[in-house]
Amino acid sequence: MAEQTESTAGRAAVEERFLREWGFELPESVFRFWAFLGSLGPVEKRALGELDVSPVGIMDLFADPGLRPRDGIDVRVHGRYYRDPPEFLTFLHGGSDGLHHGLWFDDGRTCSGVASYYNNDGGGINTHAGTPLEAVRAILELVWRDLDDDVQDEEVTARRSRLALLRDALTGFETGDRTEAGLAYSRAYDWVIQPEEPDRVTTLDGAGALAAGESDLDRPANNGADAYKFATYMYALFDDADALRANLEEARRRCSAGDPTEALVLGRDLHWASGGDPDREALANELLVLAYRALDRPSLAGIAQAHHRHRSLPKVDVLRHQ
Repeated sequence: MAEQTESTAGRAAVEERFLREWGFELPESVFRFWAFLGSLGPVEKRALGELDVSPVGIMDLFADPGLRPRDGIDVRVHGRYYRDPPEFLTFLHGGSDGLHHGLWFDDGRTCSGVASYYNNDGGGINTHAGTPLEAVRAILELVWRDLDDDVQDEEVTARRSRLALLRDALTGFETGDRTEAGLAYSRAYDWVIQPEEPDRVTTLDGAGALAAGESDLDRPANNGADAYKFATYMYALFDDADALRANLEEARRRCSAGDPTEALVLGRDLHWASGGDPDREALANELLVLAYRALDRPSLAGIAQAHHRHRSLPKVDVLRHQ
């Protein structure tokens, strides 16, 4: 009973901290992920490490809700990579080239799923996973698939055994109805063409922006554009000072007139394509703050401003660990 009371108190402290400082209501799925991590024995923990993933970012506060940031740094940038949109809240790091996963809060209050991307590589944001444990399961099955190609020696057999135990632990919390493994799992649940999302507008980062208005470029619904052609057009626009200035003016005008859609999507695009350019960083921040305030998403506006102040940080870990 004492252990259950401590767990309940810990959850309440985490929920209160995130609502107070981030303005977000954490989803039940992240608490299942937390419970899953706490349930693992030594063998399962080893298997999780062999997936080359580890809980980071917001999960540090699950372990200690009272952790404070280093002096002068806003806690909301803990775990926030350079290109992370304000909607992205990192909880897992894994793999090469800066692959990391985050909860996705595109309405500025509640989590609509999980997003991931490679911070140090090309490609856009993947929003296939609905929960943190779905994301871990997808990684596990990719590793299982790769082991099929290895020489089946004692080491591979032992690793398969550990992964099977990890899968058993995970499916006790989620995805227990998914009986596929390895390549079959990826084909069934991960390697699927994403349908168009009529409530989200195409953005350069691939995740789409939640908005109901009209864009200056008549952008299609998310997942409805040719990603290569769209990216080619947008990067050319950013290199054309006059054309960009015209788009910026139109975005500001539309936002002032009551439609912040163009400010949101252009701001997200500039944020994604900033590439260390202080002018693009400033323009992205201006448009995003305008859009989020107009959309009544003050938490996202605050995160955008905090990130803008700290985008040059050399490390994403800003909490003091005892």
